[in-house]
Amino acid sequence: MAAIAAIFVAVSSIHAGGLLTNSNQSASFLRMMARDASTDIFSVYYNPAGLSFLPHDGFFLSIDNQSAFQTRDANSRLLNYGWNLDGDTSKKMDFEGDASAPIIPTIMAAYKQDKLTFSGMLGFTSGGGKATFNNGLPMFQTLVVSTFANLPLGGDTRLQLNPSQYDVDMNMKGTQYIFGGQFGITYQINDWLSVYGGGRMNFFFGSQKGSILVNATDPAVQAQTKALGLPGSQLADVALDVDQSGWGVTPIIGVDASFGKWNFAAKYEFMTNLNIENKSNSPLRANILYQESAQLKALLASYDDGVNTPSDIPAILTLGARYEIIPTVHVSAGYHYYFDKDAGMADDKQKLLTHGTIEWLAGAEWDITDRVTLSAGYQNTNYGLSDGYQRDTSFSCDSYSIGFGGRIKMNDAVAFNIGYMQSFYDDYTGMTTYQTENTYSRTNKVFGFGAEFVF
Repeated sequence: MAAIAAIFVAVSSIHAGGLLTNSNQSASFLRMMARDASTDIFSVYYNPAGLSFLPHDGFFLSIDNQSAFQTRDANSRLLNYGWNLDGDTSKKMDFEGDASAPIIPTIMAAYKQDKLTFSGMLGFTSGGGKATFNNGLPMFQTLVVSTFANLPLGGDTRLQLNPSQYDVDMNMKGTQYIFGGQFGITYQINDWLSVYGGGRMNFFFGSQKGSILVNATDPAVQAQTKALGLPGSQLADVALDVDQSGWGVTPIIGVDASFGKWNFAAKYEFMTNLNIENKSNSPLRANILYQESAQLKALLASYDDGVNTPSDIPAILTLGARYEIIPTVHVSAGYHYYFDKDAGMADDKQKLLTHGTIEWLAGAEWDITDRVTLSAGYQNTNYGLSDGYQRDTSFSCDSYSIGFGGRIKMNDAVAFNIGYMQSFYDDYTGMTTYQTENTYSRTNKVFGFGAEFVF
C-alpha cells in the first residue's frame, strides 16, 4: 500500500516546483525583462540601490496587475508490468493541467529626500495561482498500476491485475501563494555610488485537495475480491484536504554605480528559511482493500496536523548593466543565479539538481516621443534538472521568454505601462522510479497593466 500512499506524499509541491520565484513583478518587466540596472520606481524590487538616481526628490508610486495563464502537460508511457495489452506491454496516457492567476497585484513605493530613499513593496513573490488536474497525473496512474499488478492479500494469496480490469477516477487541485512585504533604505555615498539594505517578509498560504477511487470492472476480479471478503468492487478510496502555511524573512543588499552613459548594479537576496505547516480540514478518508486506516495514516504521516516541511526560497544574485546609445535609446543586460542546491526542499530534493538556475536577460527601450516609450526584452532560463528531481506534481522545463509593450506618459505626475510576455519551453523526457517514461511540457502567457504616480 505504500505506493498508493506515496501518491499524496509528493503533492505538497504542486504549482510551486521549488524553483519558482516571481521576478515578473510589474507590467514594466513584461515589456522589458532586463531591469537589473534600472533607476526608476520599479527599481524598488529589481535594483533598490538605484533609487538614489531617481530624477528628483519626492514620492513615487506604482500599482500593477498581471494575469498569468499556464498549462502543464505530462505524457506518460507505462513500460512492462508483466501483462500484454494489444500485443504491447506498454501503455500511453496523456494528462493535462491548467494553472491560472488572473489577479496578481503589486504595489511599489519610494520616497527620496537628498541622499536617502525609503522604499517598499507588496506583492506575490512566489506562486500566486492554482493548478487543476481533473484526470490526475501520471504518477497517480503508475502508482496504482504498480500496486495492483501484484498485490499481496495475506499469506501466499496475491491479486494480479492489469489496467483493463479496473477504472481509476482521480483528481488533484492545488493552490499556492507567497505574499511578500519588502522595506529598505538606499543611501547615496557620492555622485556615482549608492548602496541598499533591507528585507522582505514572506507569508506562505496553500491548500492541497485530491482523491483517488479505484473500482474493479472485470467480473472475474469482482468475484475474486468478493471471495476474499473485500467490500464490493471498490479496490481503493483515498481523499485528502489540507491547508498549509508558513513564513520566512529574506535579507537583501544591493549596490549601484553610475558612470555617464553606463549604469551597473548588483543585488543579493539571502536564502529564506521557510517551513510549511499542515492543517487538516477533515480526517483522511482511506479504504485500500483491507488496509486499516491507522496503518495508512502512518504512511501519510507527512500530512498530519502540525507537520512541517522545508520549502526554502533560494538565495539570488542579480547583476545588471544599462547603456545609453543615444538619449532616446537604451539597451540593458542582466544575469541571475539562484542558489537552488543550498535551499532545503522536501526529501532533500535539491541535492538531485545538477546546478542552480541560471538566467540571461537582454532588452531595449526607445523613447519615440517625450510621452511614448516602446520596449522589448528576452530572457533565457536554464535549470539544473535531472530525472530524479522531476516530479509530476512539480516539474520544470528550460525556457526562453520574449516580452514587449510600452509606456505612455500622460503628464508629469501620471504614466501607464502595458506589457505582454510569453515563455517557450523545451520538453523534458525522462524515466521515473515506476518504470515509466514521462514527457513534460508547459506553456505560459502573462499580460500586465500598471500605473505610475509622482507626488
